[in-house]
Amino acid sequence: MSRSTELDQYDVIEKHTQSGLELVEKYVKFVKERTEIEQNYAKQLRNLSKKYNQKRSNKDEPECSYQSFLDILNEMNDYAGQRELIAENLMMNICIDLTKYLQELKQERKAYLMEAKRAQQNLESTYKQLDSSKKRFEREWREAERATQYAEKTDQDINATKADVEKAKQQAHMRAHVADECKNDYAAQLQKYNKEQSHFYFNEMPLVFNKLQDLDERRVRKLAHGYILFSDTEKHVMPIIGKCLEGITKAGTNVNEKNDSMVIIEQNKSGFERPGDVEFEDYSQGINRTSSDSSLGTPKGPMDLLGKNKGKNFWLFSKRSKLSSSTLTPSSAPPTPSPANGPPSPKFGRDPLSYCLKEINKTVKPRISSFRTLRRSPTVTEDFAHLPPEQRRKRLQQKLEEIYKDLQKETDQSEALGKMKDVYEKNPQMGDPASLASQINQTSQNIERLRGDLNSRNEDLLNNAIKHVPDGAHSDESTPDPSQAIYAEFDDDFEDEELTAPIGNCTAMYNFPGASEGTISMQEGEVLAVVEEDKGDGWTRVRRNNGDEGYIPTSYVTITLNK
Repeated sequence: MSRSTELDQYDVIEKHTQSGLELVEKYVKFVKERTEIEQNYAKQLRNLSKKYNQKRSNKDEPECSYQSFLDILNEMNDYAGQRELIAENLMMNICIDLTKYLQELKQERKAYLMEAKRAQQNLESTYKQLDSSKKRFEREWREAERATQYAEKTDQDINATKADVEKAKQQAHMRAHVADECKNDYAAQLQKYNKEQSHFYFNEMPLVFNKLQDLDERRVRKLAHGYILFSDTEKHVMPIIGKCLEGITKAGTNVNEKNDSMVIIEQNKSGFERPGDVEFEDYSQGINRTSSDSSLGTPKGPMDLLGKNKGKNFWLFSKRSKLSSSTLTPSSAPPTPSPANGPPSPKFGRDPLSYCLKEINKTVKPRISSFRTLRRSPTVTEDFAHLPPEQRRKRLQQKLEEIYKDLQKETDQSEALGKMKDVYEKNPQMGDPASLASQINQTSQNIERLRGDLNSRNEDLLNNAIKHVPDGAHSDESTPDPSQAIYAEFDDDFEDEELTAPIGNCTAMYNFPGASEGTISMQEGEVLAVVEEDKGDGWTRVRRNNGDEGYIPTSYVTITLNK
């Protein structure tokens, strides 16, 4: 009963240890699948960040908001990197480590089970020997009893001879001796078996069970450590993930709607002032309107463009707009406003508006309601002639840089197509060289077109620079080649050279804020030195006594030139 119980417990322990190993295998499989999920998640996050982290296609997008969006994409890319790190640590610290440990446990468990099986086989072998000796002793003892009974019967038989009696007694004695030997052997085997059985149940099997118990407890501890690592692996990267999330929050807080608005304003402001108030024309004072009507002075309001009488034709759109520039040059500064009506608002420069109106006259004859419609004309902004000199130079240089980038891109593509064509010619099986002819031709045309645009922009930039270089600074022997790219900062020409001698002075008739790049502010009544005359764009370059220089609208001042 005791032996059967121990064997039953052995089977239970064997099944328990096997189920424990299967649990480890199941957990390793679970962590592997979790690792695959993390890797796929990180890959999708990286692809998402890459998809939206493209070069800005629209330069009108707010700089601050767009930069914050790029910061968010970068933080998400770092966040994806942390998810990849989690997957890598889970695989290394749990899956690989537990798998290796599991193999060791299996080998150790197998050795212990083999040890228990050998002990059980030894005990069964001893028991078989005991059982055999017992059966032999039983058989021999019965034979001895029969021989003794036969000898006694023969001795009492009066018909038996003395020889038969002696023979029967010898046979009984021999059988008794054999039975005694079997008895002794049985006793020895029984003693041996009892010893083996005691050793089996009190030493060998408990030792094996203790080893299996220790193995199972080590398995449980290792599995528990794997459970903890499952959590700690993610906890270790939580601070970095928290920093990524803080970076996303910081990107959101860095967005400044006011700053975006100011950036858009600075990028798109034209440099023009708002239309001035319409002046009161007092016919009772005998004002000569002929000279003002024949001048290209800046209109004072939208009604000056259309005229007060709708029945009359707008002269800017008639044949009178084709007069020569010498005829259109105003003979004097704008008239001083009447004190009774208060000081009028400042006026625009003359030539930018004239240019706008002439270009519009070439296309259509719309009803002009404000100067805003003139500024938005595509022809006006083609060479940025409507902007002040400094802003125009800046925009022309930006345009040059864009053309250079496009030209470099087309050149690289042309070289790549040329190399591919050579490969096709040397290895016809890879492709037909003739199939690249259309692409090569199109790329060549694009390069020629961009080179033409580049030369045109260089000429515009050169003309803008030459027009605003002080008189006497030009040299006939050093005329630059318009075909070469001009990237020089023309501000350096004004800063490095000696101060140009004034050619006259002027008195401000109105206040001018000078908010645009390259301009200078002035107050009504302020006297400034004239450094450069109006080149026809409506701007005059002046200098203060402290050395500050800049452009002001010609129509804002009265100018007196030195004789």
